[in-house]
Amino acid sequence: MRGERSTAPGNKPTIVPKLCYPAAISLKLAYIYETGTRNAGMAKILVLHGPNLNMLGQREPEHYGSSGLDTINANLANLAAGEGHELVSFQSNAEHLLVERVQGAPREAVDFIIVNPAAFTHTSIALRDAFLASGIPFIEVHLSNIHRRESFRHHSYFSDIAVGVIVGLGPQGYELAFRAAVEQLRDDNE
Repeated sequence: MRGERSTAPGNKPTIVPKLCYPAAISLKLAYIYETGTRNAGMAKILVLHGPNLNMLGQREPEHYGSSGLDTINANLANLAAGEGHELVSFQSNAEHLLVERVQGAPREAVDFIIVNPAAFTHTSIALRDAFLASGIPFIEVHLSNIHRRESFRHHSYFSDIAVGVIVGLGPQGYELAFRAAVEQLRDDNE
């Protein structure tokens, strides 16, 4: 896996500092390894949530459902922990912070990204360029079916460069994206 780290017998594990971002999701929601070491076969997956997704559960439940972002992140963290993978979640309403997370992902040894760009889906060339520059595979997720909504939501700046796109399945879309990411990484390493 990309950036796989391990410790040889007798060597002390490398400590990776926690990064502090103004809009970072609280530590209780993110499954973060503090030692910076990973076992062979363990993947590091970054989940990015775009603007207004911090309002899930309150905002337009007819489109986005009643689950809050905390619930989605906790379910993903439990799924990752149960399968022995590292998962970090991050939400921001600011485009530049999402761009910085994508740009920093190779240095953080991220193997795969799951992203719901939200409104940036239809507007952000900067975020698209960050994904292209990072070279890290990603899956695009949308809670609602963007193709059954307003016409301006039909175009995505990410779909043509993503490994896959999951739309309209609500919070389950994130879980399906996680399983697909793990399977893709497994296939890539065989």
